[in-house]
Amino acid sequence: MAIIAPSLLASNFLQLQDECNMLNKSRADWFHLDVMDGRFVPNISFGPMLVEFFRKTTTKICDVHLMIEEPGRYAELFKTAGADILSVHIEACPHLHRNIQQIKSLGMKAGVAVNPHTPVALLKDIIGDIDLVLLMSVNPGFGGQSFIPNTLHKIKALRAMIDERSLDVKIEIDGGITEDNAKQIIDAGADVLVAGSAVFQSPDPAATIARLKAI
Repeated sequence: MAIIAPSLLASNFLQLQDECNMLNKSRADWFHLDVMDGRFVPNISFGPMLVEFFRKTTTKICDVHLMIEEPGRYAELFKTAGADILSVHIEACPHLHRNIQQIKSLGMKAGVAVNPHTPVALLKDIIGDIDLVLLMSVNPGFGGQSFIPNTLHKIKALRAMIDERSLDVKIEIDGGITEDNAKQIIDAGADVLVAGSAVFQSPDPAATIARLKAI
């Protein structure tokens, strides 16, 4: 059964307390929190302060996805804010192993995020040191985009890489996930589904989460 991680970026920021209460009562497993800096991606979202507010509203896992340059400068701030999992982009980290060791030394689980154009083969020398791979199935920076079909091939290749070495590494998919394509994404080998628009733009978000959870 897949882990469902609704992306709060797609929620109504004028009603954040209500949105968090809904998620807490729902079958959602994680809170997915997208941090954007306007440099690595062409958009700005929020920083450690809002992560701290989210942390105060829930006992569920706070899964923080840093779409930012120089993530090492901010890792400790996000730990203090309450992140349980911190994912950094391979494309933003010329010293990725150092970033991963920093995240783990702070007591968080470490994830590596991969853009649609980046081959998963580049993870082979770091895969044994991480807890999660976050495959972007849309171009990062904006919600509401359509799932990129080639992601299914990347999921399968990554699943094979993980299974061949008997590693405990979760595969998380972020972007364009809907009730219609969730099954084929899970069947390809995904463990975690990040759903933003599909959840928060539905008439009944909690029911949508329950249906995704049941797939």
